[in-house]
Amino acid sequence: MSEWQKSDWRNKPRVQMPEYTDAVALASVEGQLAAYPPLVFAGEVRKLKTQLAAAARGEAFLLQGGDCAESFERFSADGIRDTFKVMLQMAMVLTYGAKVPVVKVGRMAGQFAKPRSANTETIDGVELPSYRGDIINELAFTPEARIPDPKKMLQAYTQAAATLNLLRAFSTGGYADVHQVHAWTLGFTAGEQAAEYREMANRIGDTLDFMRAAGLDSTQEPNLQTVDFYTSHESLLLEYEEALCRLDSTSGKWLAGSGHMIWIGDRTRQQDGAHVEYARGVQNPIGLKCGPTTTAEDLKVLMNKLNPNNEQGRLTLIARFGAGNVGEHLPRLVKAVREEGAEVLWTCDPMHGNTIKSASGYKTRPFESVLREVRDFFGVHASEGTIPGGVHFEMTGQDVTECTGGVRAVSDEDLSDRYHTACDPRLNASQSLELAFLVAEELSARRQQAQAQAV
Repeated sequence: MSEWQKSDWRNKPRVQMPEYTDAVALASVEGQLAAYPPLVFAGEVRKLKTQLAAAARGEAFLLQGGDCAESFERFSADGIRDTFKVMLQMAMVLTYGAKVPVVKVGRMAGQFAKPRSANTETIDGVELPSYRGDIINELAFTPEARIPDPKKMLQAYTQAAATLNLLRAFSTGGYADVHQVHAWTLGFTAGEQAAEYREMANRIGDTLDFMRAAGLDSTQEPNLQTVDFYTSHESLLLEYEEALCRLDSTSGKWLAGSGHMIWIGDRTRQQDGAHVEYARGVQNPIGLKCGPTTTAEDLKVLMNKLNPNNEQGRLTLIARFGAGNVGEHLPRLVKAVREEGAEVLWTCDPMHGNTIKSASGYKTRPFESVLREVRDFFGVHASEGTIPGGVHFEMTGQDVTECTGGVRAVSDEDLSDRYHTACDPRLNASQSLELAFLVAEELSARRQQAQAQAV
């Protein structure tokens, strides 16, 4: 590992990355970013790795969620606050169900680039390069907008820094007070549509009342007012990643300074590709998306490349197969992990395998399909005797209409009301919290079953 250099990826095949036409402008931007402070710090990364190791052992649970692709145009303090708020609510519900701490990791402060299924798109007979996220080009369907612009990396850095600044303030400034978070959740369950979740919400309230009566009040216990909150993104644009990569003076290891956790997508996990080469050399926790085309041999090679020391908390396998396909694909990958004796954290991404085109023409994800994949994921791990350690959602705290279903019963006809995503459909605040209640029920049932077997 000591021989690894942060630019080594440049000698490997690259996919899903832009070809910048102005080499001088690109070099200038990379030089500026290399002089900027890193967005995250090695001590934070080591702490996250420890918490992810606990989740892999079943002693914690990972909640990873946030935007499909962060937007420059829609960037706002309110948007950051709303997503953070919903994730706190989800984490509280999941903590109650699992009876273990929930590790909170946002798809935020770096999720600007998106892989695409095709390099070009055609509208009314006009073919242009695909939109690849605001860090690369623009959504507007014009030749000028679709030209990759390296200066957008500077704007992405500025927005990521501002996002992290606000997240750190929310995490430690009292906004995350456990009693306030529960009051928000009670608001969700007050309506008749969410009445089925009211009983669990009331039980959480009873627990908080007992803690307060026992002297564990948030005004006296700082741990009840603050949370650890981390950021993550797909490390797709490697020029940006390399520019923010730093050598940690404490450990002598390289740090991906762009975010606490980075992941490799299902389209960029080539064994000898640029993205795997970059990720293998940094000390951050690494996520690896595992889709239907991931073979057992693929996985074994990638696990050995990305986690050669078999370190706990280093590698998270993010399963994304689609509802109805989990039973076909997950068991063979679980077997591959077992055969290698690999230390991994298993999580479920029930979003990316469940995208469909609605009758109204919008790309959407049915809530019932998302839920089914989560339940299938838990079911396979129960059968295999392995640990389902987390969930990974594309979601927002905004009241969007992008995924159908849920207690608010978003229909195909509703999608056009508030369809704001530039790429993939996200769960809205209500759907996200409802899913947390349903996952909490799965976790609670699993815990009770384990306790019964232990007697």
